[in-house]
Amino acid sequence: MITNDLTIKIGGEAGMGVESGGAGLVKALARGGLYVFGFQDYMSRVRGGHNFFQIRAAAREVFTFNEDVHLLLAFTEDCIDRHKHEVVRGGAILYDEALGCDSRSLEALGIKACPVPFSKIASEAGGAPVMANTCAIGAAAGITDYDFERIRDVIQENFGKKGEEMAAKNLAAAKAGYDYAKAHFAQGFEYKLRAVPLAKNDRRMLLNGNQALGLGAMAGGCKFIAAYPMTPATTIFEFITAKASQYGIVSKQTEDEIAAILFAIGASHAGARAMTCTSGGGFSLMVEALGLAAMTETPVVIAEVQRTGPSTGFPTRTEQPDLDFVIHASHGESPRIVIAPATIEDCFEAGWRAFNLAEKYQCPVIILSDLYLSSQIRSIDSAGLDFSKVRVDRGELLTEEALEGLSDYKRYLLTDSGISPRALPGHPNAVYVATSDEHSEQGYAIEEAEPRRKMMEKRMHKLELASKEDMREPECYGDADAELTLLCWGSVYGAVREVVDRLVKKGMKANLLKFTDLWPFPAEKVRPYLERAKHLVAVENNYTGQLANLIRRQTGIQVDGRILKYDGRPFSPEEIIANLKEEMKLHVKTG
Repeated sequence: MITNDLTIKIGGEAGMGVESGGAGLVKALARGGLYVFGFQDYMSRVRGGHNFFQIRAAAREVFTFNEDVHLLLAFTEDCIDRHKHEVVRGGAILYDEALGCDSRSLEALGIKACPVPFSKIASEAGGAPVMANTCAIGAAAGITDYDFERIRDVIQENFGKKGEEMAAKNLAAAKAGYDYAKAHFAQGFEYKLRAVPLAKNDRRMLLNGNQALGLGAMAGGCKFIAAYPMTPATTIFEFITAKASQYGIVSKQTEDEIAAILFAIGASHAGARAMTCTSGGGFSLMVEALGLAAMTETPVVIAEVQRTGPSTGFPTRTEQPDLDFVIHASHGESPRIVIAPATIEDCFEAGWRAFNLAEKYQCPVIILSDLYLSSQIRSIDSAGLDFSKVRVDRGELLTEEALEGLSDYKRYLLTDSGISPRALPGHPNAVYVATSDEHSEQGYAIEEAEPRRKMMEKRMHKLELASKEDMREPECYGDADAELTLLCWGSVYGAVREVVDRLVKKGMKANLLKFTDLWPFPAEKVRPYLERAKHLVAVENNYTGQLANLIRRQTGIQVDGRILKYDGRPFSPEEIIANLKEEMKLHVKTG
């Protein structure tokens, strides 16, 4: 019997409850003390098409999914056809017997065919065939011998809002599915899930990346958010908006992305910690205003959650194509800071840290996430989101006491640091002009060459200071003296981390470098890590290897190899290892 490192995949058409069923099962597994990792693959349509929700449950913390599926919960024949070859020998497929699947073809693959009359059970036990997906979730718990009480708790919580009768019917459907699968299939299925008792003070949260980012932003004092909905950034806006009245936050859905960033710039100019969120297409519309924020030295935070492009691309697929874009966006040269979280914990930190950087350097800060990170859901230990580390740094913001004794205030004063004293509008001792034109220290528009040169140098000097003081070196994971070093950024980290673990377990010296602070690029902090590395391989979800190219431009160091993916899907550890075999002629097993 094999316990507590299982992958369950739920698949079917949009509208069949794939997402809700997967989310409910993730919650039930997490409440049993298991670490979970879940992600959804869905098409950009309301109904139809093929969607799936993949869940990995383990007794140890996990950061990625596995390609090997132990239990497939199929709502359609198409799902079986698409995913049956992912199911391991000895694994099982639970499906409605009404599908008429050829069980012999599955058994020939070493798969246990498990037909269950989901619709019939749902009608008899719950009163309606629409509860078939609830019945199926119960069956998944039954075949794995998982404690039904965890399933019951989640069903009562989810459906209790619709009334006791609705909750009771769904609970009856789930229990009937549980009992059926346990009686007919559990004995011959070797993969089991067991609850893991938590220590008395051990607490965990289930979060996805966008929720963590929104939570971090609120912890960091966000008081204004404006956005125009765009997948996959919308849930940041939804998360903060749902809690806006509770935490004194102003939320504004605007008519387009141009208005969204302008609203945020205006709110920040008035003194509020303000942000917006969008994806690549929406960020394209924000670019001119990005230059306005830089010219007026107004702090603003933009969460850019990448998806596959160009144009509309794959609206619901993942990629990392926008690094070069956000670094260089806007006509002219202007300062901005780019940070790219790689885990849900990183998203939380980026949410509050971005405001500190924006106000310290009085410039835009871009949080560069991606669809896969935004929607992946993990169980997080309470220590992972450390609120004690949250701090608020408002930079060179003048206090009321300082303003009282002020005379001859110059908003854009030339300083050695490049950072000028910032006063909020309204104080009689700090009246100034803010304009999108090049300007003097007082803010008046100018046309002369020498003042322009000095003001330009002042603004751009912020990048030098940020690189030295605040941009972090890469995080190293694995053997210090490694034969192989994998470079990554963003959501690729989870799969690369597991690759390193597998290689080390097989006796190979390997590590990874996770890059979070990408612009201004901290070249002098990065260089020692790269020079120590014996063989550098960049792993990225884009076509051109944008991190590898950035490293070469900034340090002159060329990576030895690249593993690139740009089909809209995230990397699996198995896929990276398969590519490493070609890259380094490594003879390692993917299991």
